[in-house]
Amino acid sequence: MRDPYEVLGVSKTASQAEIKSAFRKLAKKYHPDSAKSDPKAKERFNEANAAYEIVGDKEKRAQFDRGEIGADGKPRFQGFEGFGQAGGAHPRSGGTRTFRWSTSGADGDQFATDDILNEIFGGFARGGGRAGPGAGAGPRPQPVKGEDVSAHVAVTLEQLVHGEKARVDIPTGRTLDVAIPPGTASGKVIRLRGQGRPGVLGGPTGDALITVEFVPHPHFRVEGDTLRREVNVPLEDAVLGGKIRVPTLDGEVSMSIPPNSSGGRSLRLKGKGLPKAGGGRGDLLVSLRVVLPEGGDPELTELMKKWRESGRYSTTDSEKAA
Repeated sequence: MRDPYEVLGVSKTASQAEIKSAFRKLAKKYHPDSAKSDPKAKERFNEANAAYEIVGDKEKRAQFDRGEIGADGKPRFQGFEGFGQAGGAHPRSGGTRTFRWSTSGADGDQFATDDILNEIFGGFARGGGRAGPGAGAGPRPQPVKGEDVSAHVAVTLEQLVHGEKARVDIPTGRTLDVAIPPGTASGKVIRLRGQGRPGVLGGPTGDALITVEFVPHPHFRVEGDTLRREVNVPLEDAVLGGKIRVPTLDGEVSMSIPPNSSGGRSLRLKGKGLPKAGGGRGDLLVSLRVVLPEGGDPELTELMKKWRESGRYSTTDSEKAA
């Protein structure tokens, strides 16, 4: 056994508070559940624990300093064998002295090893279990999963369609590029495993819970995986039919307008909506908004007057068209 002062890294004149502080640091550093990657952690933990059992107890420390017991806690004089009380001649005084030592925890001034480990590991030695070498009566500290963290990420419709990742800052200080799964709706929470707070005693890292929020688009309205938008249609195309260019999230496409298309009519562009969870994409519903020539048109005005006089187009017809 090495000198307990040397093991704890303190001088022989160290105060009890300094000795306790040194043991706390070593116990926290070398506890097998906290230093699983260090093959010598258990050995160092047990050595620190044994050293503290000597110099962490005032009576035993005094006995060790006087040379009455060794670093292993056993007496150095003949006639002091075993545990409990024993008598023997002191080599310096020639008289008989009685010493008392214990490794069972029966003494009232028993060293506070268990209390320290309780503070560090949250109940390791409860129920009377000791944390020293050969211990096992008390429950071992269990790994604790780290805390989950929450954050919000703003996603544009263009990012969804193009499969681009969205950047988000999480409370741990990290910045992540998050892939948005197809079929994700605004308000859905994505779990990123292992991106939360670190675990305790080797426990798993917590997760990051990311709430997805769609950035409002000036032209498109979201309905599940379907998009809606309005487009202007010249009067002549609405009446005679024709082709117009419709802006989509993938760029402009050509769309045919059937003859006699009333304003408000919706036409479907397949596969121009948002990505679906099962693959593919939803549709884009295009609502027609019939527009008249800017500044008016004399010929159109005269034609409408004739229509009004002839009663060719009544309110009833308008209701039917709607």
